[in-house]
Amino acid sequence: MRMACRMQAEEERVCVKEFKKVLVANRGEIAMRIFRACHDLDLQTIAIYSNEDTYSLFRTAADESYLIGENKSPLGAYLDIKGIIDLAKKRGADAIHPGYGFLSENGDFARACEEAGIKFIGPSSRVLDMMGDKLSAKQIALACGVATTPGTTEPLKSREEAQKLAMEFGFPVIWKAAAGGGGRGMRRCETVEEVGTNFDLVKAEAKKAFGNDDIFMEKFLVEPKHIEVQVLGDEYGNVVHLYERDCSLQRRYQKVVEFAPAWSVPQETVEALRRDAVKIAKSVGYVSAGTVEFLVDKSGNYYFIEMNPRIQVEHTVTEMVTGVDIVRAQLLVAAGYPLSCPEIGLTRQEDVHFDGYAVQCRVTTEDPSNNFAPDNGKITAYHSPGGFGVRLDGGNVGVGTVISPYYDSLLVKVTSWDRTFPAVCRKAARAINEVRVRGVKTNIPFVTNILAHPTFISGQCHTKFIDETPELFEIVDSRDRATRVLRYISEIQVANPNAERKQYDIPRFPQAKEPLGPGLKQLLDAEGPEAVKRWVLDQKKLLLTDTTMRDAHQSLLSTRMRTRDMVKGADGVADILRDCFSLEMWGGATFDVAYRFLHESPWERLRLLREKIPNIPFQMLLRGSNLVGYANYPDNLVRAFVEEAAQRGIDVFRVFDSLNWIPGMEVAMEEVLRQNKLLEATMCYTGDILDETKDKYTLKYYVNLAKELEKRGAHMLAIKDMSGLLKPYAAKKLVSTLKQEVGLPIHLHTHDTTGNQVAALLMAAEAGVDVVDVACAPLAGLTSQPSLDAVVAALHGTERDTGLDLRRVQELSNYWADVRLRYENFDHGLKTNTTDIYRYEIPGGQYTNLRPQVESLGLGDRFEEVKEMYKTVNDMLGDPVKVTPSSKVVGDLAIFMVQNDLTPENIVRRGEALAFPDSVVSYFKGMMGQPAWGFPKDLQKVVLKGEEPITCRPGMLLPPVDFDQLRREVEQFHEGPEKKDLISYAMYPKVYEDFCRHRKEYGYITRMGSHVFFNGMALGETNKINIEDGKTLVIKYLGLGDHNSDGTINVQFELNGMRREVTVRDPNASEQTRQATLADESDPMQVGSSIPGMVSKVCVKQGDHVEKDQVLAIIEAMKMETAITARTAGTVQAIRIKEGQPVKARELLMTLA
Repeated sequence: MRMACRMQAEEERVCVKEFKKVLVANRGEIAMRIFRACHDLDLQTIAIYSNEDTYSLFRTAADESYLIGENKSPLGAYLDIKGIIDLAKKRGADAIHPGYGFLSENGDFARACEEAGIKFIGPSSRVLDMMGDKLSAKQIALACGVATTPGTTEPLKSREEAQKLAMEFGFPVIWKAAAGGGGRGMRRCETVEEVGTNFDLVKAEAKKAFGNDDIFMEKFLVEPKHIEVQVLGDEYGNVVHLYERDCSLQRRYQKVVEFAPAWSVPQETVEALRRDAVKIAKSVGYVSAGTVEFLVDKSGNYYFIEMNPRIQVEHTVTEMVTGVDIVRAQLLVAAGYPLSCPEIGLTRQEDVHFDGYAVQCRVTTEDPSNNFAPDNGKITAYHSPGGFGVRLDGGNVGVGTVISPYYDSLLVKVTSWDRTFPAVCRKAARAINEVRVRGVKTNIPFVTNILAHPTFISGQCHTKFIDETPELFEIVDSRDRATRVLRYISEIQVANPNAERKQYDIPRFPQAKEPLGPGLKQLLDAEGPEAVKRWVLDQKKLLLTDTTMRDAHQSLLSTRMRTRDMVKGADGVADILRDCFSLEMWGGATFDVAYRFLHESPWERLRLLREKIPNIPFQMLLRGSNLVGYANYPDNLVRAFVEEAAQRGIDVFRVFDSLNWIPGMEVAMEEVLRQNKLLEATMCYTGDILDETKDKYTLKYYVNLAKELEKRGAHMLAIKDMSGLLKPYAAKKLVSTLKQEVGLPIHLHTHDTTGNQVAALLMAAEAGVDVVDVACAPLAGLTSQPSLDAVVAALHGTERDTGLDLRRVQELSNYWADVRLRYENFDHGLKTNTTDIYRYEIPGGQYTNLRPQVESLGLGDRFEEVKEMYKTVNDMLGDPVKVTPSSKVVGDLAIFMVQNDLTPENIVRRGEALAFPDSVVSYFKGMMGQPAWGFPKDLQKVVLKGEEPITCRPGMLLPPVDFDQLRREVEQFHEGPEKKDLISYAMYPKVYEDFCRHRKEYGYITRMGSHVFFNGMALGETNKINIEDGKTLVIKYLGLGDHNSDGTINVQFELNGMRREVTVRDPNASEQTRQATLADESDPMQVGSSIPGMVSKVCVKQGDHVEKDQVLAIIEAMKMETAITARTAGTVQAIRIKEGQPVKARELLMTLA
């Protein structure tokens, strides 16, 4: 012990019995706090620990540590009085500090210490018997003239007695454990039934937590403040108070945030509290630190509720404002030193001063968004706060720490100090938000809400404030973006552990070299689509539309190009292609694929590209009443989509119908005109106008269709050659004829599957075509569009020179060539040109995807058969126009016929017993419109199986979309949806919901490099991921770690130079590993666990009949017991758990029938 105290003791002839070795009969944070105080006094320390605490930090912080209660329960180990005493004697401990909780208020424990000649650091067993028992303490308070709340004076023995007394006291009432503290064994009851239900639960909690199942009941005061006075007494009758703390912020009767002093309570009241606290302590000869607790009602009346004869969790706030080390004072007092000892320094009450304000926040592993269910697991990252006036008290927190379900959920206490209360609230909020815990849920967002709440800052909180303030529970999920990103990468690594993962050089980004200035986009915005139409007709040069960002990658790379790669090249595109007519960058299959496979929003793609490319019109492909989906949609949804797209940046709408059926286009066309955007009405090209033996899709057919589209108000006419069937001379003939017959600019779109289409574009240019679709060379050719580079070069120096600089165009091509490498997993289409397309008439994008589709169905060896069948089906159906979704009908039926060995000769006969693909049924029902040459009636009858087809426009039969109802549905999984979100959900409900859930699970991963997004990281690879401007994650992949028994695997990284471990499910794990089955929350017959923990008791057996709200099982977690009740009456069908078994949150426990 300190020399100054020893010298004073000799002068005052005080009897001091110093001790050298202190055993701490506790764990976690308080054990660490006591060890530190002991080491400050040069005392040796002994830790005790349970099996479950083998890897806890406090075990290694002591000079010695020993396993206790090897065969006992996690709690039982720390309640083993005999085992602890025997260990202390064996290891030479001459004092025991009990901390708080466990045995700290147990008179039998203190008595056992006294009988063993070991100093109990706390009050004597006699005082503990009096004050540790809540009923006895109330009698002492009354004897001192201090008011108490109405309640029982003896432990209650039966629920019937308790229910009778509760009715006398008046509701609400509160159950309390007679030997308890810290909120354990406390339950508020509003009804007689709740009193009965909680009787056994509270007794069981009290027994487990304190080794004593005595419980009592008292009247529950409404909206009181909970004020506690810290007292400190020595063995010579000296007792002082260290001012008071406001502990009104409570949940489940456990304090959450405490502050000192209680400045918002009237001064005369707090002074009376202080006097009464000292009076009560002196009346029993109190020695050591203790807390006298009061409730103060709205009128300033106060009532003694209990005395906690031990150190309190929240003692730190008192230490911060008074400068008194309370734990050290306990140690010195226990050794016989008086309070006047220099290292305590409290000769009289006036020596106690307070300075400033302190707030303590408890960081716990509880999930505030799930009714504060305790969470457990491994901490994968931890960062602590700091700064002037910030104190941390933790005992078991660090990277790799495993949070157990068996003990208190406290991780660390953050105590802040400042000169004013508003200032300390700000500092506490800053400090608590500097705490970074990953791997387990914490209450940090909830505590943050408390610290920012005006009622808290004004000091007006009462004990029910949390329960009555719902906005505190508006939890903003921790962004935790790094962990989400790592989890996404981890799942890719684990799913394909042996995959080759290439690393790529940084792409050659195209640079903008000249200021942009106004472009064609600005002309459209200022003067409207008619002005653009006139401008196009006046141009001699051939205008180009670049499809690289839409149809090119849709045709070559299964539509997989990500927004990130488009945006990275957008600055160069805006400059180099400034003289283009438009960029086709939206619509078609890219819309749903963005959500479905790329986990990004197509609306965001539109916004980001518009920000980068303000000068060039954006063009989209719109499937008429199919929008960007695969079915007809209600008219109001069609109009809403067009309006939203127009407002968010689309300038040119290429509207088509997959059957060239104008009624299927008219609603979309009308809305484009209403939005004052450029309407490019489209006719899909099929057949061969040069083949005089074909009498369906003739030149006259296309001329008549073009004239009809012109009458409907189109600004431009598009020829959509989706299969690449338009031969060069046919292109010249078609365009020259249309230029004579209609007064619209003509825009030609084709696919280069045969290799003929650069020639087709050049012939069309000679015939006067105004605009053609092309793609940058690395993403051109084959099933994509002809090469932009080739067309620019071919027309250079001619009358129709595009005006583009071929050297600058090459800069774009360099970039797209580098980008394409990252998509090699999807680059499995044609490798050479083929003229087969003239025979099969398969659209380019479908041709690319057909083989993977066929292979996925196990028909890879019959691909040639499928192609032949595609032609056969086309002939069977009467040679319809083939473009999504009608082309899908032909493809689906072809595959179906090969699968089922059908032929045109037997399909009608055998089809009676077969269920046809949905797309085929929809087609024959008329839901895709009406083909020009009608349906084959016998096949239609077989497919529809008696159902009548429609002959009108499908949209006329569809009820309008109820956007208010959609909003309510979307709000269930996506907060604050906008109109664009509702539109997306209306088209693809499951796809959009899955996208939102993926975004919530993995965060915003759009900025992740594409090779990492698709393939993960190579061993040892370091990658920088810019999650937002100014926020960069530096990630290094270290490899796969250990497999866990629950079917998960640990994945190792370095994150910003710090080691980080992420645990994910291993899809390749053995089936023998335990995977918890989760209960379906929508099925009341499935009983799930509301929290993770251990099954303490199974209250029913198979075959039992149970009533609604009957207790079925008890789950114990963090020393709290939760009753699992039946949500409906029924019979217990199956029980999947046993007592002592750990369970996860939402795990299925039993089923009812």
